[in-house]
Amino acid sequence: MDTEEKTKVEETKETTEECKCNDNCTCGDECKCNSDDKCSEECNCGEDCDCGEDCNCGENCECKKEKKDKKKDKKKLFGNKKDDKIKEYEKLIKELEDKILVISADNVNYRKRKDEELARLLKFCNEDIIKDLLPVADNFERALKLAEDKTDEEFVKFTEGYKMVYCSIQNILEKFDVKAIDGANKPFDPVYHNAVIMEAKEGVEPGMVIEVLQKGYLYKDKVIRPAMVKVSE
Repeated sequence: MDTEEKTKVEETKETTEECKCNDNCTCGDECKCNSDDKCSEECNCGEDCDCGEDCNCGENCECKKEKKDKKKDKKKLFGNKKDDKIKEYEKLIKELEDKILVISADNVNYRKRKDEELARLLKFCNEDIIKDLLPVADNFERALKLAEDKTDEEFVKFTEGYKMVYCSIQNILEKFDVKAIDGANKPFDPVYHNAVIMEAKEGVEPGMVIEVLQKGYLYKDKVIRPAMVKVSE
């Protein structure tokens, strides 16, 4: 073999040795490098796989599958937690709504009771004054009753002043819608009458009011003092 042929053979060997899977190989010979050797290292798949989209390491690469499984597990875990939180918040919202309804109902009832109480107080606001005025009217009635049989001229003139004062008191009571309870010859009613004496009387049915010993009074539709009466047995 001459020198030129030896030189070509050596150049061919050197070129063959230098070819390391170069896609643009111009050595002329068949490239014997295995394309599967691109993934030269063993694939130890974890969460961060560096072997590329298409793993050609020759082994079964489980990185994508494990990643997908882990993602599914995470989604399932966080999904369950999310559902639990939603249910917890929905329950809390329902409880708060119920509390709001209860508080609203209590406020409505409170305002209603307050309005009723205020209306009642305004309606009977003069009750205490009227009650204090009733004994004064009773005393004038007793005084006038004692003077009925008197014929002395001076005494009659004196009682005329009593009558004027008594009439003024009665006008005041009527002005505030105060009325005397009519009890004589009426059936006894514990709402309007206070029986202090029981007495049998001929021709009168039992349970009838025989005599009114002290007048009773109504303030509007309320009994502020029941009549003190004598009742038949």
